Amino acid sequence: MEKTTELLMGFRSLLRLYDKMLKKVCREYDLSVIEADVVSFLQNNPGKDTAVDIVELRMLSKGAVSKAVESLMQKSLLERIPDREDRRRIHLKLKPEASDLTESIEDVRRDFVNTVLEGFTKEELDTHRQFFGRVFENARRAIEGKDQ
Repeated sequence: MEKTTELLMGFRSLLRLYDKMLKKVCREYDLSVIEADVVSFLQNNPGKDTAVDIVELRMLSKGAVSKAVESLMQKSLLERIPDREDRRRIHLKLKPEASDLTESIEDVRRDFVNTVLEGFTKEELDTHRQFFGRVFENARRAIEGKDQ
């Protein structure tokens, strides 16, 4: 198999596994996967708390994020907070009622990481971090270079 295809299929398999593991939480809390993604994003990315942040960093459609935000608000799990300096900018904040949900999502995240990294030595994990750190840095630099 060609390297690019193998790499992309590997990433896709990881995402599919995570979504599969997350579906149990989705059923338990009556959420869509995108709603759970929004909660997880807000939980794990302090300071990145707008719909635009979620769209850009999670590569989800504006419409899907907007629909998920509305649904989470109706379920009393999320609130909107206007920015003090720019009223057009709206921050999203998880409400205390979301704490059981965020704990369940954190459990899934931990189980996912343990599953995919099972059997690796500390040295292998260090090499992995270095390898992907460089891969991601190369990608970031290439994107920035093409935007100029």
